[in-house]
Amino acid sequence: MMPTDVLLSALAFALVTAFTPGPNNAMLLASGVNFGFARTLPHISGITIGYVVMFAAVALGLGRIFAIEPLLYDALRYCSAVYMLWLAWRIATAAKPSDASGTGRPLSFLEAALFQWVNPKGVAVALAASANFVRPDHLASDLSVMSVLVLAVSLASAATWAAFGQGLRGWLENEQRRTWFNRVMAIALIASLWPLFANHAPAR
Repeated sequence: MMPTDVLLSALAFALVTAFTPGPNNAMLLASGVNFGFARTLPHISGITIGYVVMFAAVALGLGRIFAIEPLLYDALRYCSAVYMLWLAWRIATAAKPSDASGTGRPLSFLEAALFQWVNPKGVAVALAASANFVRPDHLASDLSVMSVLVLAVSLASAATWAAFGQGLRGWLENEQRRTWFNRVMAIALIASLWPLFANHAPAR
């Protein structure tokens, strides 16, 4: 069984990393604003389930593969950049909900789940959490506890950010305000790539 002090540390770590701004939370906020909470539910579910699956895979050995084969991690970083630039464009050009001809839509469950594999913050957090809170000699029990913890905290965080976006819908009914909000969210999403590349800059 995981010691109480370790469990409390893991809970604090999970809360801080889940609720602070990052790619998932920026997209959930934007989705809540543009599509409402109900239409964002598949996005919320995809993040929650997808992140638990990704975390479990990292804890079960994927993290070591990245350490042994850095080229794989480099490939992940570049795929992440391309996909997040595309998502940023989608957010920046999101159609106004009242515009019946708009083709914008929230992320589906599968899209949100797959995004966890190219989310730089999510991958980094999963690597840190598995290294610090999953003991190799207690793999089954620690991974079970951490998976439940990650599931609960991820769901709470995702729902909170989407609900916050829903709450802003009234103020952002003004088309100009909504346009600027979407542009700022798109820039925030792109900016979230900076630590990923800054921390892996080629040696001079």
